[in-house]
Amino acid sequence: MPRIPLPHTRRARVLTLAAVVVVLAAAGLFWVSSGRQSAPVATQDAVLDVPAAPGSAARVHLDTTLYLPSRTPAPAILLAHGFGADKTSVADQAQELTRSGFVVLTYSARGFGHSSGQISLNDPDFEVADASRLIDYLGTRPEVRQDGPDDPRVGVTGASYGGALALMVAGADRRVDAIAPVITYNDLAQSLVPNGVFKRNWAALLFSAGASVSAGSSGGNPALGNDAPEPGQETTGSGSGGAGGGGSSTAGAAAGAPAQAPPDQPAAGGGCGRFTAEICQAYVELATTGAASPRTLALLHRLSPDSVTGNIKVPTLLVQGENDTLFGLDQAEANARQISAAGGRVQQIWYAGGHDGGKPGPQLRGKIGDWLRYQLTAEGTDPVSGFPYDVQGTLRASGTPSVRVVEASDATPKPESLLLAGNEQTIMNPPGGVPAAVSGLPGLNWLAGSSRVTGLFGVDPPGQTARFTSAPLGSQVLVAGAPSLRLRVSGSAPEAVLFVKFYDVSPDRNLSLPANQVMPVRVALPPGGGAVEVPVTLAGIVRPVESGHMVQIAVTTTDQGYATPTAPASYRVSLVGDLTVPTMPGHAVGNGWPVGDLLGIAGFLAAALAVAVAGGIRRRRAHGVDPALTEVPLVIDGLTKAYPGGLTAVKQLSFRVEPGQVLGLLGPNGAGKTTTLRMLMGLITPTAGEIRVFGHRVRPGAPVLSRIGSFVEGSGFLPHLSGETNLLMYWEATGRPREKARLAEALEIAGLGDAIHRKVRTYSQGMRQRLAIAQAMLGLPELLVLDEPTNGLDPPQIHQMREVLRRYAATGRTVLVSSHLLAEVEQTCTHVVVMHRGALVAAGEVADIAAAGGEATFRVDSPGTAADTLRTFTGVSNVDIEGPLVHADLDGMPRADAVAALVRAGVAVEQAGPRRRLEDAFLRLVGEDG
Repeated sequence: MPRIPLPHTRRARVLTLAAVVVVLAAAGLFWVSSGRQSAPVATQDAVLDVPAAPGSAARVHLDTTLYLPSRTPAPAILLAHGFGADKTSVADQAQELTRSGFVVLTYSARGFGHSSGQISLNDPDFEVADASRLIDYLGTRPEVRQDGPDDPRVGVTGASYGGALALMVAGADRRVDAIAPVITYNDLAQSLVPNGVFKRNWAALLFSAGASVSAGSSGGNPALGNDAPEPGQETTGSGSGGAGGGGSSTAGAAAGAPAQAPPDQPAAGGGCGRFTAEICQAYVELATTGAASPRTLALLHRLSPDSVTGNIKVPTLLVQGENDTLFGLDQAEANARQISAAGGRVQQIWYAGGHDGGKPGPQLRGKIGDWLRYQLTAEGTDPVSGFPYDVQGTLRASGTPSVRVVEASDATPKPESLLLAGNEQTIMNPPGGVPAAVSGLPGLNWLAGSSRVTGLFGVDPPGQTARFTSAPLGSQVLVAGAPSLRLRVSGSAPEAVLFVKFYDVSPDRNLSLPANQVMPVRVALPPGGGAVEVPVTLAGIVRPVESGHMVQIAVTTTDQGYATPTAPASYRVSLVGDLTVPTMPGHAVGNGWPVGDLLGIAGFLAAALAVAVAGGIRRRRAHGVDPALTEVPLVIDGLTKAYPGGLTAVKQLSFRVEPGQVLGLLGPNGAGKTTTLRMLMGLITPTAGEIRVFGHRVRPGAPVLSRIGSFVEGSGFLPHLSGETNLLMYWEATGRPREKARLAEALEIAGLGDAIHRKVRTYSQGMRQRLAIAQAMLGLPELLVLDEPTNGLDPPQIHQMREVLRRYAATGRTVLVSSHLLAEVEQTCTHVVVMHRGALVAAGEVADIAAAGGEATFRVDSPGTAADTLRTFTGVSNVDIEGPLVHADLDGMPRADAVAALVRAGVAVEQAGPRRRLEDAFLRLVGEDG
């Protein structure tokens, strides 16, 4: 039997083990996924004609697919899709429900996919009437269980736009037997114009999805709640994907209609795509004025479920996402309250997802299907007991937050009071409403997860924010619902638009904005600067605020996601009384043991472990410290940066910077200086070679970069804030403690004096440059890197900048300056590196480089006679007189011979030596001296 060779080195054994783990993990994942594959269900495609409008002879064609279970007759499910999508986006969910025993009818709503017509946003006369016609169709199908003539046993479900359709048709058609709306709205006006403040980011995303839709579109925008694949959270209650797949078995098209029909109605003009003119006009009004007229408010009300919830008597399951800045938890609570008041039976589930956090995962989708089966067949027991809601933790496994399910007896909150500290504060609305606070990006807030709000998206500009903070909590407070408070507001304008946020503050002062939720408030202010008290109900959240954490309420004047006033104004804001937070005590419930999922997770973790092992080896090699260089600020070795197309910006560059040096990086335009500095700062990755800072190899995001202060990409100060505030805001954005900023020392070196307290818009260009240098000096980094720091400065300002750099170097630190001003480099720097066409052409002390040319200088008693004498020698050129000095390029003639010739001519030579001028040496080195 042949002997199998085994790896001998430790590295080879680790890599072999990693490969084995990856193979085993892949096999496990394949086993799990293959076990879930199911045969496709039978389908029938049909195009159904419905009236284009009430009483109209014109027709709209609806593209439909009927999914048939193995046993019929069976209850039916009308499955609606999300906005911007079509029937194909819910195909996987339709197959899941069909395998559960339902007849499922999917369709593309008018204006989407292959259906004709225009988008009216679930208008009762159009989309809702279409749904009733689809129920008529189900009443003609022998596969559907019937409760009577033209009365099929039917439930309606869908997400977002489709969820609102479920509510609207249940309020209009008494044949509907149960509904399960998911992540949807109650009132479009409150969703898009909350408290009278236009939610422009989400509205623009919704409108663009409808305006750009075209015939034959499929999939959709995951931010809008449809079932297209999306990056999101696959947890107990959320995730993407679904069982089923593959092709479908087409049993035939109903009534001989073709499988697809092209749109037969032209798009609305004016860039409105397939929206109706009425919807387009309302959006244009909102987008241009930032406010809704009574006509638009009446339209939004007619298109909203709250116009019909008083008619809904059927069992209703409301599934709402806790991570949803489009349709928040308040929308589900409003639907539940109104339906309950009308006598309907309502149950709710809140899950860790939403438009910003992912669709319901397979387990939650299965629970929705089980609930519909119970309501439509009365078989078994109700799978939804009490009020279950997800509590999302902060620990992540493979990027996914941990989630536990808490079941409360009902959805009635138990309020708790928290005392917040903070005096009355003045906040400003900046001219033009910019810069604006950033709390999130619609559809992308899932990226932020539980990260610190000052990291990925969020920032509250200083001067625009009032903060009120609690003491550290003695025990965990599980907030579940909408906190409330009272504010006292006065100001210089007739009304104030404010944005109120609930922050979770960790012991190290990191801020987290749960679910990126913001509540806008429009406050009418009395004339004469009087104050008014206003109650504020914040956005609903589910957030466990841990022991030792603090709660902070922030009130800002701007938010990038909303239309805000552009006129400058100031307001005084204070908190009245305590903050009330809702809690819903309950008990944790288990989710069983999904063996397949656990095996899949185990396989994934094993694969991740293998990748981590291999990555760790690479990182150790990439970021390993060279012990011999730990005291050397900078070593560049063989650095190369090449771009596609044959351009090589930097070629085999090597040099070294020692502690205490001020090194000038010189070169003509295009020499590769800025590219080198950007590689040094980790902004771009070298093609070859390496950079080491204090022995650590530089890569994007390398920790050693925190030891470098830089001014490479240009300054970006906020003009309406003071220089000091700009610096503090920049430092706080790095996440480092304020006491480590060494602000006073940086300011002393920069020499701005009292001007640091003035607004930056009053600064001269030189002061702005010095402020930029002070920003780079914050924390007194050991290596300071500056790209053209004297750009745009006049001679006195350049002199001041030279003194700034000298003072910084005098602290024992190292400075690297890229500049094209040779005279300044000569006077400021101790060493110089000259680059040309991406390559190094010279490096050394400034004096040595400047003296490397062939020119000589003579101090004489008769400059005219000396110049005439030197011009008589062959090869001597560039003879010029500067006072008692005569300069000449001797072209290889020994300087002693030139002195002897001058003496023979009767000229007294007091001094002779090389002409030390960096400019001449530079031009000779780069080959541009003519």
